[in-house]
Amino acid sequence: MAAPRTGTARAGTVAVIGAGFYGATTAQRLAEYDIFDTVVLTDIVEGKPEGLALDINQSRPIEGFETKVVGQTTSRDGEGYEAIVGAAVVVITAGLPRKPGMSRMDLLETNAKIVRQVSENVARHAPDAVLIVVSNPLDEMTALAQLATGFPRQRVMGQAGMLDTARFSHFVAEQLGVPIADVQTLTLGSHGDTMVPVPSACTVGGKPLTELLDQAQVDELVTRTRNGGAEVVALLKTGSAFYAPSAAAARMARAVSEDSGAVLPVCAWVDGEYGIDGVYLGVTAQIGRDGVRAVVERDLTADELTALREAAEAVRAKQADVRDL
Repeated sequence: MAAPRTGTARAGTVAVIGAGFYGATTAQRLAEYDIFDTVVLTDIVEGKPEGLALDINQSRPIEGFETKVVGQTTSRDGEGYEAIVGAAVVVITAGLPRKPGMSRMDLLETNAKIVRQVSENVARHAPDAVLIVVSNPLDEMTALAQLATGFPRQRVMGQAGMLDTARFSHFVAEQLGVPIADVQTLTLGSHGDTMVPVPSACTVGGKPLTELLDQAQVDELVTRTRNGGAEVVALLKTGSAFYAPSAAAARMARAVSEDSGAVLPVCAWVDGEYGIDGVYLGVTAQIGRDGVRAVVERDLTADELTALREAAEAVRAKQADVRDL
């Protein structure tokens, strides 16, 4: 058994909506941080969140954390959402995962209905929360969640850039056979075909990536990063990635809870930065108690900036379409 973690300051409630693999793993990671009083896990499948919460709670003596997980079955009309009252952060994982051969956009209409219903219930029961959206298609669902909640745009963000950047870093470390700690990468843009990995911001042991790999090798890693989720889906046959995505979502929730000011790659509202106006897009942003404190602009090459602006236009029209879903 693990020794108890003495001196840990625990405060507040964080909620995870959706108890699939993604949601359950996110709840587990948040609980094991041992910085919250309570993690609430909800789902519409009767008994599932309660069972998972019981299972996670029974790991507390082994892992040595005190945070308690509360499971709550909910209904589409809002029954059960009273369990999230007072939550400072809400992570929305609800929605269908991809199947082999599906793009993220194939989930648009189905998941839009789910995300709208969930968002409206969150707004009623946790009106002061910061919302972290992970449902696909990510950029569009983040925009929809903001519309459905009516929350200030800085209090609604999406998890994508952290995951895509982590995938890029993993592929670089694997290619070069170096420790992951030596690798720094960055991806911006959409969580999809117009993802913009940023090789100019990538270093390995402090050296520019482009000094260690030729352009063809860099391009190959960029392509693999764009297709990182589909690669996992194809191998699993059923379901989609959840270990790396849940790590990213949990780390974002922690940055909010601790008011850390960490600069993270996330899907945030862009209003003038990079010459782009009025769209949710993958950028680096400073994260704190109220969500996105500020978008932090990075130095980009001309080609990278053009790709980011093209990504913004590609998602802008789709985000406008979600108003009617």
